[in-house]
Amino acid sequence: SGASLTLGHAVVLRKLRQFQDLGHTAVLIVGGFTGRVGDPTGRTDTRVALSAEQTAENARTYFEQVMRILDPDRTEVRDNADWLEPMTLGEIMSYAGVVTVARLLERDDFARRHREQLPISLAEFFYPLLQGIDSVKIRSDIEIGGTDQTFNNLMGRELQRAHGQPPQTVLTVPILVGL
Repeated sequence: SGASLTLGHAVVLRKLRQFQDLGHTAVLIVGGFTGRVGDPTGRTDTRVALSAEQTAENARTYFEQVMRILDPDRTEVRDNADWLEPMTLGEIMSYAGVVTVARLLERDDFARRHREQLPISLAEFFYPLLQGIDSVKIRSDIEIGGTDQTFNNLMGRELQRAHGQPPQTVLTVPILVGL
């Protein structure tokens, strides 16, 4: 959703670099599709969707910065528009059938907005589902992110299980608080 890294991103990227230093390959997913939906994490209102051009430009500048921390030789970059954009409605509905609205309302920010009768768009409800599909499509074995992404990462586990894959391990690092 943005073009610049923050110190908070660096915490997750350093953890990824530690995995690379131990011989693993980091797969970074460009949200070419999900960036147009917008991650509702921590939001109290509906996030404005970005254009395809904005997400592409953000990704370009973002990855220029990321490669200062990660080893480019042990990094794969994949764009989730490659698998999400061509999906048919039937395919998306087969994934959506695994997830309940009750499960989505367990997510802190959705629960709060629902309680306060603030709008939650269906597109926002689909964001964790779409991120979970990423885990299925790349056959992720571990997903690393900030604690604010725990719900989205666990969605990947649910969808992997439903599609006959071993569920990924989820590793989260604390969010940095402050300015």
